[in-house]
Amino acid sequence: MEFEHFSVLLQECIEGLSIRPEGIYVDGTAGGAGHSKEIARRLTTGRLIALDKDPDAVRTASERLSCYPGAQVVQTDFAEISAVLDRLGVGQVDGILLDLGVSSYQLDNAERGFSYHQDAPLDMRMSREGLSARDLVNTWSPEDMARIIREFGEEKYAWSIAKNIAKARAEAPVETTGQLADIIRSSMPFSARRDGNPANKTFQAIRIAVNGELDSLSRVLDSAFDRLAPGGRFCIITFHSLEDRMVKQKFAGFAKGCTCPPDFPVCVCGKKPRGKLITKKPVEPGEEELAQNRRSRSAKLRVIEKLQEYRAPDV
Repeated sequence: MEFEHFSVLLQECIEGLSIRPEGIYVDGTAGGAGHSKEIARRLTTGRLIALDKDPDAVRTASERLSCYPGAQVVQTDFAEISAVLDRLGVGQVDGILLDLGVSSYQLDNAERGFSYHQDAPLDMRMSREGLSARDLVNTWSPEDMARIIREFGEEKYAWSIAKNIAKARAEAPVETTGQLADIIRSSMPFSARRDGNPANKTFQAIRIAVNGELDSLSRVLDSAFDRLAPGGRFCIITFHSLEDRMVKQKFAGFAKGCTCPPDFPVCVCGKKPRGKLITKKPVEPGEEELAQNRRSRSAKLRVIEKLQEYRAPDV
């Protein structure tokens, strides 16, 4: 199966990055190289470093970017952006892009075990290494499963689902996406089963836990922002409220500066804003994009620009 992924908010991301032909850019989620190609073709003497932890994505992106001499692909988690730049001898960069969505290839390729639409072995590992969804549902305690389903999936029937998973695995291991989806459906009242796909939130929660997605995002927000040159842009596309909340709060913190209590008459902390919000509100897909790609409906793009580092005057 060919690695396909619709590049969500493509033009909005390119505009958000404000690409300079001689600049250095990082695409932390290369996927099928849709965003990466649009960045690379705008460079002359510049450089693109594209990352992805999915080996299938790395192979595809390497092929699709092979005609751009300034582009290279590295297999790693985007949380390692700073470490990768160190290894490559790169100090500061002019733009960083993260698209936190799951690719269409991963969702539609049954053997990857991401989707409840096809019965396939439970997997959900983007890197194809480490803890799998099968491992999680067959070894984690009901309490831990309920916690991640509730927190990462915002699923109100989390405890019922976790309890029934534990009950089912006591008779035989839960091996496939179809088995898990059936357990989820049977754990909900009939009214909830009629509302969309009842397995969606639980599958999302397990995928997030398996891939450590929120941990990676938390780690990269500070470390990546620190690697931006003054005037550099950080663009992040999120797809659910937990991610968007983390990005919104962190970007707001970068843009705020002063942390003194609001009742202080003057600032005594001396902290200055480190960034300027380019998007005061998140950018969302327009009607045309939604018509072409329904999976983009929950996408939100936020962009921040790094300001010149503040230095206190010499006394």
